Parts: sequence; structure tokens; C-alpha cells
Amino acid sequence: MNVDLPVWFILYIAWNVAAFCLVGLDKKRAKRKVWRIRERTFFLTALFFGAAGVLAGMYGYRHKTLHATFVIGMPVMLIINFVCGYLLWS
Repeated sequence: MNVDLPVWFILYIAWNVAAFCLVGLDKKRAKRKVWRIRERTFFLTALFFGAAGVLAGMYGYRHKTLHATFVIGMPVMLIINFVCGYLLWS
């Protein structure tokens, strides 16, 4: 079975896996009470088509789920990602 995936799809998946790992890294740092990743970094990652990964990381790691800016902002970013993706690749 030969399935040729478009390069943009592979990059999208890789970027979202990285975003998921970024949330996990911040959760680990929060538990150890050491230097943390800025919230701005999460939102910039989400803005550039990483919202699915950040959102999955939030609930997968149970991190930032009590912050209204994340609970509301990440689903909004995901919708923006889908709309922009549709407009770019359709």
C-alpha cells in the first residue's frame, strides 16, 4: 500500500506533536517549580496551526484547563486554524 501524503499534512502533524510535547514539558516544569514556558509561546504555537496539539496537550496532561484564556482561546484558535487551512489549501 503506497500512500503519498502531502508535505503540508506531514508538517501539520509534526507541528502539533511538538505543540503537544510543549504542553507536557511545561506541566513537568510546573511540578518541579522551575522556569516555565510563557503563555504567549503557547498561543503563538497555536496561531501557526498548532492549536490541535496544544488543546490535546491541555486535556491530555490536565494542564492550563482552569485558565479561561486557554479553555476558550484554544478552541477558537482551532477554528481559526481550520478556516485558514481551508482558505489556503482549497
